[in-house]
Amino acid sequence: MSRRPLLIMMLAALAASPASAQTGQTDEHAAMAQRFVDPVNGLTLDQAIARAVEQEPGLRATRSGVDIARGMQQQAGLRPNPTVTFSQLTEPAGTDAQTRVDFNWPLDLFRKDGRVNTAAREVDVAQQASADRERLLIAAVRMKFGDVLAAIRELSITDDLVAATARQYALLAARADEGAIPRLDRDMVRVELQRLTADRLLQAGHAEHDLIELKRLLGASADVPLTVREDLEEVVARETAKDVPRTQGDTPSRPDVAEAEARVSVADARIDQARRDGRFDVSVFGMYMRMDSGYAQRGFGPEGNLEPVRGVFHNLGGGVMVSLPLRDGRQGEVAAAEAQRVGAQAQLEAARLTAQTEVAAARARDGHARRALALYTSETRNLARRNLDVVSQTYDAGRMTLLDVLNERRRYLDTERAYTNALREAYEARQALRTALGDVR
Repeated sequence: MSRRPLLIMMLAALAASPASAQTGQTDEHAAMAQRFVDPVNGLTLDQAIARAVEQEPGLRATRSGVDIARGMQQQAGLRPNPTVTFSQLTEPAGTDAQTRVDFNWPLDLFRKDGRVNTAAREVDVAQQASADRERLLIAAVRMKFGDVLAAIRELSITDDLVAATARQYALLAARADEGAIPRLDRDMVRVELQRLTADRLLQAGHAEHDLIELKRLLGASADVPLTVREDLEEVVARETAKDVPRTQGDTPSRPDVAEAEARVSVADARIDQARRDGRFDVSVFGMYMRMDSGYAQRGFGPEGNLEPVRGVFHNLGGGVMVSLPLRDGRQGEVAAAEAQRVGAQAQLEAARLTAQTEVAAARARDGHARRALALYTSETRNLARRNLDVVSQTYDAGRMTLLDVLNERRRYLDTERAYTNALREAYEARQALRTALGDVR
């Protein structure tokens, strides 16, 4: 039997999909990548982002901080409550009694505006912190989604090679049993098949690992079924075709920078609040007292009759109490707030510098990644396939060994894996750029 028909079958097996595996392929060699893909009901990147924003517990916890800050803002707008004191005095074994009611109402002349202003700035900080947590979550989902797609693509390539090698091994084993070829050729293919099968199991483990981590980012448990709908090439083509926003000025508009700016505003508000708290304040107070008092003797009343010496007296009082900041003018709080302001300003400068650096680095990475990906044209990949064809034909003519064919197949596999890495790098570089620019669309 000529080697040419065998060669044609080997090359056709390389181009065949895992679903087209025929005799010679066992369950051990069945395709594994398709278990992670559902072209109809699978998850898209946009759906994954929407689900994460809605369900991820960490983001929901951060959003609760906004509600907390708003509650504190509401509380800051309320003035101090008045106080009422009631007291009752009685004479032991006697008849005298005194009832007293005291009323005190702090006017809170200067402090409310400072509290309200500080609380309002705290709400802004909480909102920006929540927005930045959402930005980072979306970035993490994008990156992990790309990891899943890259792992599936590598697994799919290995699926094809395993299927082709399994069929090749079945053919060579039959020919070796007939004595048409040396058993060494059969055994070499068998070793190659076992190596590819083991490599594929490791790749399947990586794909499963990445998919479980993606579930965590989506707020889903590890046992929830999840498949993807898109492939890596499709997503990379779509994402790299999008226009990225340009920065306005030197610093991109990002929530973490806005949060740092809001913290500077909070520090300014706290300085003002501390100074307000150090001013004098006024409280209005009032008092009502009822005294029922008398003696054991009797005296002549207005009509000249003897009556018990006893009377009920009603007393009203009121006034103003002024607290004078003679010693405690909140000097320590003012100094602490000013120091906090210095630190917040430094944090703002650091946040701006970090944002500028991340944008510049991400732009450079994105440009190089797109240029590298452009080199992996369909012509380049077809050339790698044709090289394998030429080596196989040379083997068919008897001028090369089966080892040369296997080595060329590995080079072809390396080329496909390098293309996958270029796709992943182009995808990750674009996502890093969008994250650095604060683009969460």
